[in-house]
Amino acid sequence: MILGFATLVILVIIVFAFFAFLSGLRVAYQYQRAVVFRLGRMRGIRGPGLYWLIPFGFDTQRKVDIRTQTIDIESQESITKDSVTVKVNAVVWLKITDPEKSVISVADYYSASYQVALTTMRNIIGQHTLDEVLKERDKINTALKVIVDQATEPWGVQVEMVEMKDVEIPVQMQRAMAQEAQAQREKRARIIKAEAENEAAQKLADASIIITEHPLALELRRMQMITEVGSEQNTTTIIMMPSEFVTLAESLGNAFKARGPAPAADKAAAS
Repeated sequence: MILGFATLVILVIIVFAFFAFLSGLRVAYQYQRAVVFRLGRMRGIRGPGLYWLIPFGFDTQRKVDIRTQTIDIESQESITKDSVTVKVNAVVWLKITDPEKSVISVADYYSASYQVALTTMRNIIGQHTLDEVLKERDKINTALKVIVDQATEPWGVQVEMVEMKDVEIPVQMQRAMAQEAQAQREKRARIIKAEAENEAAQKLADASIIITEHPLALELRRMQMITEVGSEQNTTTIIMMPSEFVTLAESLGNAFKARGPAPAADKAAAS
């Protein structure tokens, strides 16, 4: 009788130990880490894979996700250095690099990182003018990443990237910027036109020198002009005149200029 009772007790103990062992088994996925506490004290990191904890409340755990997570910072009103109110929203990419610190050093690393990124973004926007915010986003994003990463490092959180998604400016400022852009485009158009006219004038001057040195070039140009006019279906009448007439008129004009005005004595003798 006593032997049978002892056997029963041993069997109960074995079954209890077996179920206790099974109840202590835990599994962590590849992207998870478990911070284990034994009677309130941190005992280490477990995972990934299968591991065992002392059941009945002796060992407790808190799992953390070590994958990259995104924080969407909603649109916030900020004042730039030149006193312009803008609305800016951004996205922060971060991940846990030290599970122990992310559990022990901060109560909620996600909320804390969000607040740090939010306040830092406002401060950075206030240190730049509106033109810098619109044109130098890369520099601002880099500055945001460095500052937020320094703040979250004691929590075992690494900031991988910070990007501003959109910058919303007042309607009046949009109109002013549009007028400024239009004025800049008109300025560039006038400069380009002036440069083209200057270049064309230079080419015409070079061509006139060549034509002066080679009179036959002028004849070829005239023939080309006649061909161009004739190719168009119009009623233009062209009167051909020998170029010798033009040369004769030019020679007579040069002769009269070289002779100069007649003296007064000659005029009196003639009268």
